[in-house]
Amino acid sequence: MKIKKLLTFAFVILAFGYANAQDDLLTELDTIKSNEKEIAPAAFKALQVCNMQSTKLPVKGELYILISHRFGDLGNGINNFFGLDNALTKIGGIYGVTNWLSLGASRQTYQKTYELAAKYKLANQMIDGFPVTIVGYNTMDINSELKQAVNPGLKFNNRLAYTTQLIVSRKFTDALSFEVAPIYVHKNLYDAATEQKNLYLIGAGGRCKLTKRLSLNLEYAARVSLPDEFISPYHNPLTIGLDIETGGHVFQMVFSNSQPMNDVALFSNTTGSWNGKKSLFFGFNMYRVF
Repeated sequence: MKIKKLLTFAFVILAFGYANAQDDLLTELDTIKSNEKEIAPAAFKALQVCNMQSTKLPVKGELYILISHRFGDLGNGINNFFGLDNALTKIGGIYGVTNWLSLGASRQTYQKTYELAAKYKLANQMIDGFPVTIVGYNTMDINSELKQAVNPGLKFNNRLAYTTQLIVSRKFTDALSFEVAPIYVHKNLYDAATEQKNLYLIGAGGRCKLTKRLSLNLEYAARVSLPDEFISPYHNPLTIGLDIETGGHVFQMVFSNSQPMNDVALFSNTTGSWNGKKSLFFGFNMYRVF
């Protein structure tokens, strides 16, 4: 009888201890769960706002194939068939090496430019946490159009130009996102009469969702380092675009005062203007994800 009572008493103690241990474990799990911060949805659906980069990156293992096209000057009317003549094309690929790093390469008809790019996420916007997403972006352009016969003493280094950008975005609501980006452009070879070796800009872009699959985008970059006495033939790039989501890819239609699509030329050699006296260009970006 005594043994039976002892076993019953031991069983009660063990059961009580097990129940307490379960309660403590559940409490600990609830505490960990409440302390975890959830990453906010991406501020932009496409890798670009229009011409400028957004803070979106491919996820690890994703391959984006990019085809971009910019028709000629719309202002020339029927003379170039409203831009169908003198068009520029860019074809490239972007691969998600990790969830925070992507590498890209492209080739375009403007100056027969090869562009290498790296995009890397430094911070995520969190729900009830860190307020913004921060992304770094670097490009290196290789101008393969330059000829030794026309440029005596030409070296490979003279073909190179670079951009460095720090892009900070915030998704305010499901329908509204905004980003700002300090931008640095460096050219190893430049025309001192019309260009700067080093150029600094402040860029900004926004996205307003109109429907489930359609959004209106706007971007602008202002040059802030030009000397007061320097008269430049180039303009600040301003672009308006539409994002159209169609299943496996995002299709972007853009109207811009810049025809070239590489970042160096976009930020430093925009020839058009929205004041009605200069060129405007229509085009598209099409991404396909694999």
